[in-house]
Amino acid sequence: MKFNKEIGGKNFEVKIDTLAEQANGSVFVRMGDTLVMATATMSPQDLEGLDFFPLTVEFQEKFYAAGRILGSRFVRREGKPSEESILTSRLIDRCVRPLFPDDLKREVQIIVSCYSFDEENDPDIPGVMAASLALGISDIPWNGPVAPIRVAKIDNELVLNPNYEDREKEYLEIMLSAVRPGKDVVINMIEAQANEAKEKEIFEAAEFAEKHLEEILDFQKEIIAKAGKEKIQIQKESEPEMEAKLKELFSQKLEKVMTQPLSIENKRGMQMLQDEIVRFAKENYGEEKINLAKEFIEKELTEILRRLILEKGKRPDGRKMDEIRKIDSLIEILPRAHGSAVFIRGATKALSSVTLGPPGDQRLIEGMEISGKQRFMHHYNFPPYCSGEIKPLRGPGRREIGHGMLAEKALLPLIPKFEDFPYTIRIVTEILSSNGSTSMASVSAASLALMDAGVPIKSPAAGISVGLIKSDKDYRLLSDIQGPEDHFGDMDFKVAGTVEGITAIQMDVKINGIDLNIMEEALERARQAREQIIKTIQKTIVKPKPNLSPYAPKIFRIKINPDKIGAVIGTGGKVINEIIDRCGVTIDIEEDGNVFISAESEEAAQKAIDWIEGLTREVAVGEIFQGKVVKILDFGAFVEILPGKDGLVHISELEPFRVNKVEDVVKLGDIIPVKVISVDDQGKINLSRKQAKAQKGGKK
Repeated sequence: MKFNKEIGGKNFEVKIDTLAEQANGSVFVRMGDTLVMATATMSPQDLEGLDFFPLTVEFQEKFYAAGRILGSRFVRREGKPSEESILTSRLIDRCVRPLFPDDLKREVQIIVSCYSFDEENDPDIPGVMAASLALGISDIPWNGPVAPIRVAKIDNELVLNPNYEDREKEYLEIMLSAVRPGKDVVINMIEAQANEAKEKEIFEAAEFAEKHLEEILDFQKEIIAKAGKEKIQIQKESEPEMEAKLKELFSQKLEKVMTQPLSIENKRGMQMLQDEIVRFAKENYGEEKINLAKEFIEKELTEILRRLILEKGKRPDGRKMDEIRKIDSLIEILPRAHGSAVFIRGATKALSSVTLGPPGDQRLIEGMEISGKQRFMHHYNFPPYCSGEIKPLRGPGRREIGHGMLAEKALLPLIPKFEDFPYTIRIVTEILSSNGSTSMASVSAASLALMDAGVPIKSPAAGISVGLIKSDKDYRLLSDIQGPEDHFGDMDFKVAGTVEGITAIQMDVKINGIDLNIMEEALERARQAREQIIKTIQKTIVKPKPNLSPYAPKIFRIKINPDKIGAVIGTGGKVINEIIDRCGVTIDIEEDGNVFISAESEEAAQKAIDWIEGLTREVAVGEIFQGKVVKILDFGAFVEILPGKDGLVHISELEPFRVNKVEDVVKLGDIIPVKVISVDDQGKINLSRKQAKAQKGGKK
């Protein structure tokens, strides 16, 4: 079956066939010449012993999709997922996960593969739609569909699903997904980046998207109605008598522990109480009821939080709904880092360090979607001790990559242009203690570290997370959510930016979604909190330091004729490697003739600059130099007149009289005056000592 729908000038083609017939559902979605296939597969029975929903979402980039042969020279195939594919996997996951039934314990895997990429249409939009349709037409229990859309503001106009070329010119970009559980569309995922956009502009973009989201939902519902299978009915296990007894014995104890301040002792107390509940259920109702006891704990803590906030107007730590935890910040933490800072918000503590490097330190990216260089990087680490856990130390996981990229997007609009600040910039944020919204804490910590390093950012940035507790008739927004409010709440609405506006947004929900009114209110609440945080951190440092760290490399830029680049590099890199070795510098040459010299000292850099300028300088006939004799042959002497540039003084041009042997007049290392008498087409220079001596006032 094939379906077509034009939305915002883009044609979406959906094809359902039996190519992946052993999956519960599979769909091809095409947008331009970008084609993805999504499969949704579910295990035939519940996994034993699980107290969570085992969902995995994978987005696969295929190099052949873009007509490229990439990868290691020795392994020409796809390896571990790129950061871009991991971020797309997380994005799809965030769209579909809230719509699964709470009691589903069967393993579900969604694989979205990009089989054709036209370098114009981003595969994430068709990827979300394909995942939605694969689930929708399958027999897997799921409360979709979900509609994805991207809106950009370009030249003051809102554009739907822009291509890559248009996105290069955008002022803001917001990607949303939406569902329609009743008669109204609600938003269940937001991913946005902007150049200090106002809250009103973000809201207008979401409002602009709403009617198109309805079109996409209607299109998918039409397909599901024609091609969908009957959903499998999952029997929910329950034990009303046990639940009632557990509630009677432990509900008040759980509420008491939840409302205690975060500490190692109180965390242990909560864990001991949960262990006691599980042990009671096991002893009185059998070992097979352990998972039901764990589900009771989650459900009861969620109900306690909702009751505290909606009925009593009280947060677990006693704060007001719009109150931010105590904030503190420090700079100059690490003695040898080029910039460092600690940002503290309650029990959430983040340490950021900045390292500055030459242009050659840029990260090379080679993938299906993106190939190029990355000059600014933010990396995020979440070690197990920060949450009081013990886990193996491995490489960064999806969470670390996602949080690191969110902060990177938030800071990127503030980073000076390469032309003004030709450094490669890497920030690493270490989460030392976690109690909610560490990604937003990393924005504030990284901003402080950048200013400590002397990086001339436009203005300091900060981030905040706004939570939500919602019932059918009422809701409360919570500024600066901490652990329990994040885990048991309904929304995590992260907003980062400056006092001028928003630079990044990321929203996830655990409910069906939020309407535009809640979104507008959350944006305003985030603005107030963000400005408050920035005022606080400016008490530590107001603006970037005027000078870089003495440990940061010094970078100098000179411009040479692009035709002379070969002379600087030399055959097989011989010349440039000699300059690097002898001067102790790093050299990066661009095709336009810009040369960047990086060194620990200004003297070393100047030595290399003089050498390069000597190699690339156009020598004119008639010029006189004081040169050094570097080589003697039977027919003359080679004299270095500029660093790396020499010419021949023929034996007949040494003296006005006949010279029988060169060594009778000059020796290796002698400094002698020479005059340029000719330069041939290949750049070879002929010199004369006798003419230079004859001309008064020889100059270098």
